[in-house]
Amino acid sequence: MSRTNTAPARPRAAAGGGANRWVVLVVLCVSLLLVALDATILHVAVPSLTEDLRPGSTELLWIVDAYPLVCASLLILFGTLGDRVGRRRVLLLGYALFGVASAVAALATEPSVLIAARALLGVGGAMIMPATLSILRAVFPDRRERATAIGVWTAVAAIGAATGPVLGGFLVEHYWWGSVFLINIPLMALILPLGRRLLPESRGGADGPWDVLGALMAAAGVLGCVLGVKRAGAGEPLLALPTAGPLLLGAVLLVLFVRRQRRRPHPLIDTGLFARPAFTTSVGCIVLAMLALVGLELIAVQYLQLVLGLSPLETGLRLLPLTFAAMAAGATGSYTLRRIGPRRMVGWGFVLTAGAVLLLVLMGEHDRPLLLTVGFVLLGFGLQTTLFSAYESMLSEAPPRSAGGAAAIGETSYQLGAGMGIALLGSVMNAAYAPGLSGIPGVPEEAGRAAANSLGEAYKVAEQLGGPAGGALHQAARQSFVNGLHITLCVSAVLLLAGALMALRLPRVMECPVGPEGPDDPEAAVEAEGARKVPDGPAPAAERVGKAGSPGVSEPRVPATREAIEPAGSGRRPAH
Repeated sequence: MSRTNTAPARPRAAAGGGANRWVVLVVLCVSLLLVALDATILHVAVPSLTEDLRPGSTELLWIVDAYPLVCASLLILFGTLGDRVGRRRVLLLGYALFGVASAVAALATEPSVLIAARALLGVGGAMIMPATLSILRAVFPDRRERATAIGVWTAVAAIGAATGPVLGGFLVEHYWWGSVFLINIPLMALILPLGRRLLPESRGGADGPWDVLGALMAAAGVLGCVLGVKRAGAGEPLLALPTAGPLLLGAVLLVLFVRRQRRRPHPLIDTGLFARPAFTTSVGCIVLAMLALVGLELIAVQYLQLVLGLSPLETGLRLLPLTFAAMAAGATGSYTLRRIGPRRMVGWGFVLTAGAVLLLVLMGEHDRPLLLTVGFVLLGFGLQTTLFSAYESMLSEAPPRSAGGAAAIGETSYQLGAGMGIALLGSVMNAAYAPGLSGIPGVPEEAGRAAANSLGEAYKVAEQLGGPAGGALHQAARQSFVNGLHITLCVSAVLLLAGALMALRLPRVMECPVGPEGPDDPEAAVEAEGARKVPDGPAPAAERVGKAGSPGVSEPRVPATREAIEPAGSGRRPAH
């Protein structure tokens, strides 16, 4: 096996002043924890929330979906706004809005109020998420260190996913469903002063005015497409005006947005990034991975609570193996990526996840703890392996001057994949579940239609009916849900295997620019140093981040070379 040559030791001050960049990473991870916690903590509260507020099936989907979908639609808007006015400013404003929206959600007494609060949480999340990745890209110009930082970043996301269901289950069991939102407020009280004190202000290198119209076009386009998919997922005909109209309008707006960005001298998003196969493939892999993870997690929570009869806290504990495995994958991701390369890491991550999903098809109406534990461990490790490598490849493929746009695209794909996963896999589940509740002896047709909305609704209808008819409806609903779960798992496995084929377009090796007297990426190092020094408000011309040759920015003394880290056992020597 060939050895990988490493660059000589070099100073790290440009990357953020020694250990300071790791302190910045801690703050960014706490920010991510805030967003990840809110994305999963509601899942175990859905049955309790449904019993209290009694939302319809579409309203329930919006309660769960409004946060990720609004967040996805606004990421480009706030990501590019942060490049102009300062990422730290937008980030801190997002923290404050997140806290206010959490209080409103906790005190909601109507489904519409809760939906509005969840949408407001999505606005706050859209302010927070792009800044974390763009600052991380600037503070860690060395790809090896950046891979380690992204590994920590993704592991924290898994911690948020792990903490969410357990904490949510505990709160629902001992208090009420609104308490799952109140937990954001003490976390906000910690992160606001911490972020204000420790986070560096930074701005992107983009010149020219902010394209407000373009940002609004992108937001409306994403929302239109997602709204159409959600209506289709709710059972409405695809060609009906309420479904096809938003889809068509959203697609047209996104096409016009892309054309507008290509023509503008100072675009919001560098559309040339999508001409790079590794970048485009990484974005597609993030969408597919999140589609599988969030959709399956929501269905799994319903299975554990409504089929197996577990309490919310027991449900959260059952999901811990999945999230702990994801944490392990994030923590070891940097080493694995250097050893086997992006292509194998993403591809085999998808294959491992598909195998775990097919293993879970063996789930039935009775509890099988060992099977669930093994399946969840494989599922969490495989998906997090895929997400880590895809994020690292996407962020490293983008040049430093486009870091903000690349971060917005990556987070948009993350949130859009999560929302689409709930809509798509939820619609598959509903389509497979509903037919099993028609024509049950002794059950009125109207009661059968009400029971077809959800398993929780079916249990309520069965309890109201009572007697043999109620018992027959209860049993039929359980069987139909399990059958629908099996079909949904098979569809998810097909999508994951498609992701494994998509990963063949990724680079086989992890390439690292190296230079004997400076950071791996001189431009990124300059941006990192600027991020550390730029104060609030306009900066002097000599301190602004710019390209090499601009005022205040010196040319790198030693031209960078490139080092390819070959997969173990490849037999090839590193190219210099």
